[in-house]
Amino acid sequence: MTTITLGGPVPDFQALATDEKTVRLSDFSGQWLVLYFYPKDHTPGCTQEGQAFRDHIAQFTEANAVVVGVSRDSVRVHESFKAKQQLPFDLLSDGDEALCQLFDVIAMKAMYGKQVRGVVRSTFLIDPNGVLAHEWRKVKVKGHVLEVLAKLSELAGVSA
Repeated sequence: MTTITLGGPVPDFQALATDEKTVRLSDFSGQWLVLYFYPKDHTPGCTQEGQAFRDHIAQFTEANAVVVGVSRDSVRVHESFKAKQQLPFDLLSDGDEALCQLFDVIAMKAMYGKQVRGVVRSTFLIDPNGVLAHEWRKVKVKGHVLEVLAKLSELAGVSA
């Protein structure tokens, strides 16, 4: 499986999303795409991260950017999480880990003293032409969304 590289084109992936649709990278042509990967719906860190993106969605929209979350949870679980947290953006289900592998966000992690395969919290900024413009790996939730907005503002030449 090919992985993406900074400054290179991102393949036109597709995945099942909330609201009973299939989302493709090409759907966002002409817009910036903030694609954030997180471990699991309904968990504290992932909830805080989703809420932070939700709370700043107007700034992303003003900068011609769309936010999309990705985890290995099912669309059904995503629908529940999206509704409970009032998330105004799509969540993609990556149960087969195709997107996780493409973006190289799966790693062995320690959980309760055991090694498990898990999603490493990461965010990718894809430009309007489908090129990977910036990436954040091993993200800490606190302050992250503001970092993404600052980078988007810098690269897009707008105030976000």
